[in-house]
Amino acid sequence: MTIKPYMSFSIRKSAISLLLLLAATGVQAQAKFFSIQKDSIPLFRGFAVSFDVVGAAMKMLSDYGQYEGALRVNLHDEWFPIVEAGIGKATHDDEVTRVYYSTSAPYFKIGIDKNMLKDKHGPNRLYVGLRYGFTSYKVDIARPDFVDPYWKWDAGYGIKDAACKYHWAEIVVGVDAKIFGPLHLGWSVRYKQRLAHSEDAPLDKTWYVPGFGTYDTKLGGTFNVIIDI
Repeated sequence: MTIKPYMSFSIRKSAISLLLLLAATGVQAQAKFFSIQKDSIPLFRGFAVSFDVVGAAMKMLSDYGQYEGALRVNLHDEWFPIVEAGIGKATHDDEVTRVYYSTSAPYFKIGIDKNMLKDKHGPNRLYVGLRYGFTSYKVDIARPDFVDPYWKWDAGYGIKDAACKYHWAEIVVGVDAKIFGPLHLGWSVRYKQRLAHSEDAPLDKTWYVPGFGTYDTKLGGTFNVIIDI
């Protein structure tokens, strides 16, 4: 009569021990990820400035793009707090709908990258990171006057300086390679997710958001010219 209660107690004890072991392992893994490698290299290793080529090329070759620079702090060649800022611009005239869209505004992003290579102090880096982005911008939207073929009324409209705000997050994976001296080249792939937004009525969603991209953007990328200082 005492075997079943004893077995039940043993199973519960084993399950609790397993959960505690998994929790401890997870805490140790998190502590290792967020720790700084201990060696003789000092914590502060300088900073770097960079400029994104992709956004500027997009502005030259398409209806929208951005001019973006960044300031990045180097902590022990392992952690890199970073501030990215730029100006996003769009001037789009749809040939089919005849809708004209225009905006130009600054944007700001703040985040941090972690060097994932085992050799933290080598010339090249493979990193993952996070960004929080924000912009406050105004848009102009217009459609030329024309008579609706069915209702026979004027279907043109115009919106001037409609105020909008946008918050978003980015997951970043990138590579940074030393070329010579202080010059580095790097690229990154970014997954973007809107966090919150506000737009003046009657706007539902704006076609382009400075720093984020078009309203249906999920993936983006950069190619950076980087100077270590």
